[in-house]
Amino acid sequence: MRIIRPGTGKSTFAKRLGDALDRPVTHLDAHFWEPGWEKPDSDEWERTHRTFIGELERILDGNYGSTFDAADTVILLIVSRYVCLFRVIRRWLRNDGQARPDMAEGCEEKVDLEFLRYVWNFPVQKIPAMERTFARLARKRP
Repeated sequence: MRIIRPGTGKSTFAKRLGDALDRPVTHLDAHFWEPGWEKPDSDEWERTHRTFIGELERILDGNYGSTFDAADTVILLIVSRYVCLFRVIRRWLRNDGQARPDMAEGCEEKVDLEFLRYVWNFPVQKIPAMERTFARLARKRP
C-alpha cells in the first residue's frame, strides 16, 4: 500500500493506519534521501525499494511514482493546496534544523521556493499522470 501527496498528513495517516491494521510502516523518504538531501543513484534506489516491496502487508509512506506498480493499494489524499502549504510550513517551523523521525538522517527540515511550488502545483502537474498510471495498472490486474 502506498500513501502519497506532500503536506496532506500522509505520514501521520500511514502511522495510524499501520497501528489500526497492525502492519509495519516504512517511510520511504527515510530510505531515499542521503545526507544533505542528496538523491541516490537510481539503481541503488531501485535495489533499496525492492527490499521493502518484497515484504507483504507493509504500508509504504511516500511519493515515488516509480513504486506504484508494486502496490496492491494506493491512497491519494486529496487536500486543499492551502492546507498542504500550511502543513508544510508548520512542519518546517516545528522541525527547523533537525531531521523528522520519518526522514533520513542528515536531512534537516527545510522549505524553499522550489518545494513550495511543487506542493502548490502538485494537483495540476502530478495527479493527472498518477490517475493515468492507476488506470493502466488497474487494467493489468485480474
